[in-house]
Amino acid sequence: MTDLYPLGLKVAGREVLVVGGGPVAARRAAGLVDAGALVTVVAPEAGPDLRALVGTGAVTWRSREYREADLDGVWLVHAATGVVDERVSADAEARRLWCVVASDRDLASAWTPAVLREDGLTIAVQAGGDPRRARAVRDALRDRGLAASCDPGGVSTARSGKSASPSSGSGRVALVGGGPGDPSLLTVRARRLLAEADVVVADRLGPRAALPELAPDALVIDVGKLPGHHPVPQHEINALLVEHALAGRRVVRLKGGDPYVLGRGGEEAAHCREHGVPVEVVPGVTSAVSVPAAAGIPVTHRGVADGFTVLTGHEAVAALPGGTDHTVVLLMSVSALADSAAALAATDRGADCPVAVVEDGWGPRQRVTVGTLGTIAARAREVGVRAPAVTVIGDVVRLSPAWLHVVGTSRPGRAELPAR
Repeated sequence: MTDLYPLGLKVAGREVLVVGGGPVAARRAAGLVDAGALVTVVAPEAGPDLRALVGTGAVTWRSREYREADLDGVWLVHAATGVVDERVSADAEARRLWCVVASDRDLASAWTPAVLREDGLTIAVQAGGDPRRARAVRDALRDRGLAASCDPGGVSTARSGKSASPSSGSGRVALVGGGPGDPSLLTVRARRLLAEADVVVADRLGPRAALPELAPDALVIDVGKLPGHHPVPQHEINALLVEHALAGRRVVRLKGGDPYVLGRGGEEAAHCREHGVPVEVVPGVTSAVSVPAAAGIPVTHRGVADGFTVLTGHEAVAALPGGTDHTVVLLMSVSALADSAAALAATDRGADCPVAVVEDGWGPRQRVTVGTLGTIAARAREVGVRAPAVTVIGDVVRLSPAWLHVVGTSRPGRAELPAR
C-alpha cells in the first residue's frame, strides 16, 4: 500500500476521544495517556482494565452511549466498540477528524502501527494493513535489540493470511509459559504466538506487562486467581480454550512460570485434545528455579546441594527425602508456611535449617526474608510476607546475599534486594 503517509502525532495536552469500554479500548487509552493526551472514554460499561485506568485519574469516563457531540473539541478519535464504529468513523469524517477503527481498518482514516520503544528510540512499523506482519517485524527487531548476537527465532515477516472472520475448525491453543512475570524473560516463541493471538487467556502471575503489545483486536480474558479466590474455576478455563479454538481463533493460554510445573497445563492440554483442538506447549522459565536465582540462591551448588524437590506449600512435606543438602522449593507457599516449616523441622533437616521467602521475584516489589525452619513463620508474620512468594529451604540459602547481609547477627532477618 503506497497511499499511507507515515506520521508521528504530538497528542500531549490535546483532547482525544476513545469510544468503547473493552480491553482494546483500554489498551488504546493507556497508550494515549502515556503520550500525554487528555483522554475521554465514552462507553456504557467499562472492563476491569479500563476501570483501573480511570481509577488513576488519568482518564475521564462518560458512562453512556456515544453521541456525535462527543467529538466537540477533540483532535483524534479511537473507535473500539465493534458496534457503533462505523457511525463514529462517519461522524469523524464529516468533521475532518482522524479516526482509528479497531474493528475494521477500511473504516479508519488512520492506523496505529506496531511500536517498539527502546533506549530512547521509537520504531513504528506499518505493513500495508497486515497488523500481524507489522508485529512480527517489530518483535524481530526487539529480540535482536535484547540480544544482538541471537537469531530472533525464525520470526516470519510474511503475511499471515488471516481473514477478518476466522473460519470454524482452523483454531488452535498454545499453552505458553510466561516465566516469573518479567516480560523480558518470555521466550522468542512465546512472543511470536502472542503477536499472532486472537484470544489471550491470562493468569494473574503471567507477564501482564506484555499485554499492551497484543493486536488491537485481540481479546484478553482475565482468569487470574488470588489465594482462596478463584473467580474462574478450572473447568470454565478449559471450556473457554475449547470454545474459542473451535470458533477458529488462535488462542494463547498465558500462564506464569512453566505450564507443566504445578500449572495445570497437563489438564488443559488433555481437555483440548479430547475435544479435537490442536495444542502446542511452549515451556517457560519456571518460578521454581528463576525466583530463587533472582534472590541469588542456586537450587543446586557443588558441595552444598546436588538435588532439589519442587512442590506446592499445600502438600504434605514431612515425607520428603534428604537433609539440609537437598533443596526444597515451595510454590504457592505463604498460607501454609507455618505448617510446612514445622513439618520439615521435625525431619532430619532440623529447626536450624536455613529458609528464604522470596516475594514478587523479578518484580518491582521483590523482597527476601530469611530465617530458619524454627523462625521463618514468625519472621514472615512480622514483616507481612504476601503472595506471590517462593520459599527455598536448605543450605543453599546461605549463599544468598540476603543471608550474607545478616550473618553475624543473633538471628537471621530480612533483606530487601534492589528491584528489577
